[in-house]
Amino acid sequence: MAEFDVDLFVIGAGSGGTRAARIASGHGARVMIAEEDRIGGTCVIRGCVPKKLFVYASRFAEDIEDAAGFGWTVAKPSFDWPTLRDAVANEVTRLSGLYRKGLDGAGVAIREERATVVDANTVRLSKSGETIRARHILVATGGWPAFDPPIPGGDLGISSNEIFHLPTLPKRMLVVGGGYIALEFASLFVRLGVEVTVLHRGDNILRGFDEDIRTRLRDALERAGIHFRLGCTVERIELLADGSRRAHCAKGAPIDADVVLVATGRRPKTVGLGLAEAGVELGPLGEVVVDANSASNVPSIHAVGDVTNRISLTPVAIREGHAFADTVFGGKPWQMNHATVASAVFTTPEIGTVGLSEVQAASTGHELRIFESAFRPMKATISGRAERIYMKLVVDAKTDKVLGVHVLGHDAGEIIQAVAIAVTMGATKADFDRTIALHPSAAEELVTMRTPRAG
Repeated sequence: MAEFDVDLFVIGAGSGGTRAARIASGHGARVMIAEEDRIGGTCVIRGCVPKKLFVYASRFAEDIEDAAGFGWTVAKPSFDWPTLRDAVANEVTRLSGLYRKGLDGAGVAIREERATVVDANTVRLSKSGETIRARHILVATGGWPAFDPPIPGGDLGISSNEIFHLPTLPKRMLVVGGGYIALEFASLFVRLGVEVTVLHRGDNILRGFDEDIRTRLRDALERAGIHFRLGCTVERIELLADGSRRAHCAKGAPIDADVVLVATGRRPKTVGLGLAEAGVELGPLGEVVVDANSASNVPSIHAVGDVTNRISLTPVAIREGHAFADTVFGGKPWQMNHATVASAVFTTPEIGTVGLSEVQAASTGHELRIFESAFRPMKATISGRAERIYMKLVVDAKTDKVLGVHVLGHDAGEIIQAVAIAVTMGATKADFDRTIALHPSAAEELVTMRTPRAG
């Protein structure tokens, strides 16, 4: 009788888990994966994919308005929430099916039930009660919305998990939180015609992002009609007789809304998995503590993706899963580089960023030169929209190396993906300067900025 039933057991069929399972199987490993929800994980089911589709929908109203400046005559548009909601749900189902097909095609055994860790090499399936002995266990359960701290009446709010399934489009929405998830939903719903208020305990939004980007985005969102209540917390939420919610704040008047979206953060999804009981070290937020090879302190148990609380982005989880599978099963050891990971915030205007912010670079001892450009995009000169684009390069004054690039404006995410290649390769400002501009484009500003200011 074999000592192990499988070579790899993966808990969680999201982006990181499915990539690891498929690559490991391709290396000849016997692989089984368990998922208690729908296959596809946060990104496909309740995260970046449906959210980005909602963002696209929210931008059509302004596109239609802008068309008039270019000679188009368009009848007054109307928006139907159920059409969007159901179309997005159908696309999510299609993508989940593709994830399943990919696992099946790779020869990965799928168990659609909850799995918990019994010991260093054993997992238990909740429905069947079956126990599986695995040479290696990979935890890829992702993260989960957290109301931090819990407040009375918090269950009257919803999280980003439920926002995609609202039966009707609300007239008023309160968004609690100032991070990228909170702001993305605030930005898209205000453009769908909802009255939106953002309440955040900090004195500014998007903690951790470049200061100039934070301030300029907040100004743009205010111009779009979002009301901000900063430096404030919710003390309790009550249900009113008409079914709406009233949020009582630590200061200022209460806020009434039809929907309260709580987006105060996410936590690694490790509660009840049996990890601590198996001796796995967990961090203060419940994250699995891992080394550069995604290995925990228990040699046979590994973790990738949001559950490790390193960088909670889908492409990072995918790369970590791939590196794990190649290293453990493929005889090709390599490590994910977390140093220059590009990211985007899909507000309108959107943000694209890679590398260090000005504050981060200064705090690590760099002498800086800062290059900036703020301008009106060509499209807005005819449409008449009050729109601005802002770009910023953070450069080490001694080495000329570009430490960070930050973009606020239309297609910022698309722009930053290409720029991230240069930053990852260690490009200098001189490299940017000798790159010929593509004209007319917004992105050409990144290679034409010549006058710095001191950091």
